Amino acid sequence: MTHTDPHHDPAPGTTTRVESKSTGSLLSEALNHVSGLVRKEVDLARAEMSRAVSRAGMGIGLIVGAVILSLTALNVLATAFVAWLSETGIGPGLSALIVGLVILVIAAILVKVGINRVKAVTNAPKRSAESIRKDAAAVKGAIND
Repeated sequence: MTHTDPHHDPAPGTTTRVESKSTGSLLSEALNHVSGLVRKEVDLARAEMSRAVSRAGMGIGLIVGAVILSLTALNVLATAFVAWLSETGIGPGLSALIVGLVILVIAAILVKVGINRVKAVTNAPKRSAESIRKDAAAVKGAIND
């Protein structure tokens, strides 16, 4: 009866079985890794797009809010403020001009903030696209080697 000890070196001239993966197995494993990587990149791109849409919605909401505030302010507050300024001794025409300018400045600030939020969204997917390009180049390089 022959006893084999895994910790004992085989005798010279005998062969040992070396486990090695076939090329097909290695290729399959590599493709599985690439597939997982691509899935993660797509998930990241989705998350970035979701955040971008949310930020764009916030920017558009601010712009709509500015328009509504402008119209409401011109119709309600302007009349009250013009009347108050007229009572302080400033003429009605100058009072109306002062009130109109204040309202326009507030509306302009809201529009500027809203537009800046919308512009910030356009840069969001660029990081994911660049990352996917790098991954594709790495996979292509690995396949060609």
